[in-house]
Amino acid sequence: MIIKKIALAVLLGALGTNVQAAEDFQVEDIQVKGLQRVALGAALTHIPFNIGDTLNEFRISQSIKALYRSGHFSDIAVSRDGDRVIYRVQERATISDIIFDGNSDLKDEQLIESLDGSDIRVGETLDKTVISGIEQGLEDFYHSVGKYNADVKAEITHLPRNRVNLKFVFSEGDAAAIQQINIVGNEVFSDEELLERIELTFDSPWWDFMAQDRYQKQTLQGDMETISSYYLDRGYLRFKMDSTQVSMTPNKESVYIALNVTEGEQYTVSEVDFIGDLAGFDNTIRAINPLSKDKLYNGAEVTYTEELISKFLGRYGYAYPKVVTIPEINDEDKTVKLSISVDPGKRIYVNRINIKGHNVTADRVIRREMRQMEGAWLSNSQVESSKAWIARLPYVETVEFETNQVPGEDDLVDVDFDVKEQASGSFTAGIGYGSQTQLSLNAGIQQNNFLGTGNRLAFNINTVSYSRSISVSYTDPYFTVDGVSLGGQIYYNEFDAGSANLEKYENQTYGIGVNLGFPIDEYVRLNFGVGYKSNGITRLQSYEQIQSFYDIYSNPDKPDEKLTFETFDLSASISRSTLNRGTFPTAGSRQSLSAKITTPNSDVNYFKFNLDTKWYFPLSRDQRWSVLTRFQAGYGNGYSTVGEHDQLLPFWENFRAGGSDTLRGFESNIVGPRAVYRRATEFSNPTGGVNCCFSKDGDFITISPRSVGGNAMAIGGVELIVPTPFLDEGMANSVRSSLFVDVGNVWDTEFDLDDYRDLDEDEFLKIKDFSDPGSFRSSAGLSVQWLSPMGPMIFSFAKALKKEDDDDTSFFSFNIGKTF
Repeated sequence: MIIKKIALAVLLGALGTNVQAAEDFQVEDIQVKGLQRVALGAALTHIPFNIGDTLNEFRISQSIKALYRSGHFSDIAVSRDGDRVIYRVQERATISDIIFDGNSDLKDEQLIESLDGSDIRVGETLDKTVISGIEQGLEDFYHSVGKYNADVKAEITHLPRNRVNLKFVFSEGDAAAIQQINIVGNEVFSDEELLERIELTFDSPWWDFMAQDRYQKQTLQGDMETISSYYLDRGYLRFKMDSTQVSMTPNKESVYIALNVTEGEQYTVSEVDFIGDLAGFDNTIRAINPLSKDKLYNGAEVTYTEELISKFLGRYGYAYPKVVTIPEINDEDKTVKLSISVDPGKRIYVNRINIKGHNVTADRVIRREMRQMEGAWLSNSQVESSKAWIARLPYVETVEFETNQVPGEDDLVDVDFDVKEQASGSFTAGIGYGSQTQLSLNAGIQQNNFLGTGNRLAFNINTVSYSRSISVSYTDPYFTVDGVSLGGQIYYNEFDAGSANLEKYENQTYGIGVNLGFPIDEYVRLNFGVGYKSNGITRLQSYEQIQSFYDIYSNPDKPDEKLTFETFDLSASISRSTLNRGTFPTAGSRQSLSAKITTPNSDVNYFKFNLDTKWYFPLSRDQRWSVLTRFQAGYGNGYSTVGEHDQLLPFWENFRAGGSDTLRGFESNIVGPRAVYRRATEFSNPTGGVNCCFSKDGDFITISPRSVGGNAMAIGGVELIVPTPFLDEGMANSVRSSLFVDVGNVWDTEFDLDDYRDLDEDEFLKIKDFSDPGSFRSSAGLSVQWLSPMGPMIFSFAKALKKEDDDDTSFFSFNIGKTF
């Protein structure tokens, strides 16, 4: 009994109590003193006895433990006044603020989330017992990324009304540099061959800023897997990574890594067999199986086979198949028998498809892009295809999905799509300055998701210095439930070519057009259109390239008379798109081939072809690094004749290049053939009469600095899409940065340099061969695109790498309202 009392006294002393030793007694009253934030009733609920109960020392000690477990108190003392029990408590302080200082590797949001998991948050009481564990956990994280000198300290500042500020002070330091990586036990493959395949490096040159020469535990584990896979993919089935040693220098600034391996010998596949239930697809699964006998064992091929069979079964509703390859190794003849075990599981059906996150877009607009249907079996390919189609919508920023099993049902799932919308309407504008165009402005309104219907409505008024136009267009991409689209456009335009870096003329145009689109399959569409256009040409300068055209249609008696042309055109195009997103794609491709021809009853007869293709190749798994290759080509010409003259492509339909849409770094429309003016030399009549004759051999040639365009064009480019520096990850889908190289040219296949062979040599040398497609231009630079609330903004910095002497260049351009 004495020993028990001593033990109890020690316990009570350790808990900070001073309850008096006494015999059993009946409680007359219970008092709790020192309460501030905690209500008396809440404190009494944690005391396991009531007034009138008989108490002893053991029950009092139990009440102290219960009060501590409540989490409200940092110190508790118990005393007895007669038959009254008095608790004197000190409440835990409330956290007023949490501050982080010195952290760069860990964001504040990550730290707050981590602390929240330990019940450390503003407004809650502070439990000092968990602080040291949090400090150690954070330091362990820094050690895992090679920062062994990192230090994390929690500072508590007491405030009035029993409140505290909790401040975490970080001293991160630098990650330990890798001095050397040694691989021990390898004979088949050299150190160099293995080390060049892993991420961690050492002794990197100063200019290799992407080298991973700082130690990170996770990266090392990944590199160990890479080396293991390298051996397994080449038949070394018994390869083992025996051990790994990471040695640190005393100053904790450098590490040495040693990997001990056992290579083993190569194994050949002796047989491939299937066991289990192939769900009735025996012949198909055996046919698509890439594994075969008498080949070296290949771990990657085995994994690929398992995934291939799983995906195949997933297309037919077996959403959770189990495909496992069981190797039977024969060490005597170094062979392995592969038995592929297939358990398809139950066929899973879709109960409901739920969509959330679309606040503007109507539900049916999203659902019409679905390839997976409710009530049908769950097909992984159809669900992925649905995600891709939704992501291509220009008013959708991101889309994710997950499948959730219906409670109580083992063969039913709900597919939940989470859509994040982006601005579907835009105020389009542009501003620029060039040596020829001077200041230019334009404005317009476009809505790609009109009233949430998914239809596109655009109303544009353009007041650029060289053009004034107004247009209204409307497109319904689902005019029928089968995906047939219907669109139309009405437009009016006044164009001053002389202010747009083109040879001088003015063109007043108005027209109307209607088009229909038909889906061929998931990726390919056909479009057909019909249109009417009227062109009124005035102030036309009669230069050499259009002299024959001018002679056909002009009135010699009224050379300044307006030329009017009415045309009816038919158009057709085929397009294919596998892009992963409608805006700022990072993977996939898009190709488009279009043709337009005017009808024979038109005033001018011509045709045009256009090819446009883009390919995106992701370089990283998160697709933040990607390569874009693009190519655009066009050709046009006239058909039929007018009198003795062959019809040509009208000059206002010529292709042009230069500017942010085609060749960045060059002024708008500046690239292409120049106007050639040929003027004869007058001389006096020997008889003393007026000037009457012209000397053809003495003609003068003048080359205009302005372009006239051409009937052929080829433009290409390569862009390296990179993460935008100093930008939050949440803006990754709204801002794009890229390094680019643009190359292209516009030329005139009807231009014949031999027509000028009769000129004097000095005059002939002034003329360039404008039919030469090899006279290309090129530029390189940086582009930043931002999907702002007003619409896409493009900032381009470009340097012309190859240009002609009379080309006007532009180092900086800024546009609003059009993506490149």
